[in-house]
Amino acid sequence: MDMSEKTENPTDPAAEPIPVADTAAPEGDRLATLEAEAAQFRDKWLRSEAEMQNLRTRTRREAEEARQFAVQKFARDAVETADNLRRGLDSLPPAAEDEPELLAKLRNGFEGVERGFVAMLERHGVKKHDAAGQPSDPELHQAMAEQPAPEGVEPGTVIQAWTPAWTLNGRLLKPAMVVVAGKA
Repeated sequence: MDMSEKTENPTDPAAEPIPVADTAAPEGDRLATLEAEAAQFRDKWLRSEAEMQNLRTRTRREAEEARQFAVQKFARDAVETADNLRRGLDSLPPAAEDEPELLAKLRNGFEGVERGFVAMLERHGVKKHDAAGQPSDPELHQAMAEQPAPEGVEPGTVIQAWTPAWTLNGRLLKPAMVVVAGKA
C-alpha cells in the first residue's frame, strides 16, 4: 500500500481521511508521515476541546438565563398586584389631623404592606422604576398622552406617570404608562 492511500475513520463518517503510513517506506519518510498524523490528531483534539468549552459556556449561560427569567409570568402578575395596592392607597382620602383613628391605622397598615411587598419583589430581582420627571424612554415608558410642556420642563419629559415601570433582572416586565411633555 503506498502513502497516498487514505482510509476513512470508521467511527466518524464525516471525518477527513487519515493517511496510512507505509511500513515499507524509508525511515525518514515514515517518521515525517507519523509526525504529520500526530499534528493532525492534535489539531482535531484541540478543536474538539475548544468546541466542548464553548458548549459548556453556552449551556451554563442558557441555564442561568432560564433560572433568572423562569418566574417572569409570576412576576408580571405580582407587579399587577403591587400596582393595585398602590391604586387602593391613592383612593383613600388624604391624611388629616381630625380623621378617625381607624382610617389612619388602616392607611399606615396598608402602606407598610406595600413597602414590604415591594421590598420582597426587589429581593427577587423585580424593580420598580418611577418615571415622573425622567426623560421619556421608549424602552421603559409607554406614552399614553402628550400635553404641552409646562414652563421649565423640556419636551420629551415625563410629566405624569399613571403606573411605574417594572423590570425583572433588567428585562422589562411592564412599561410605565406616562404622559409626556410635548412642544408648548
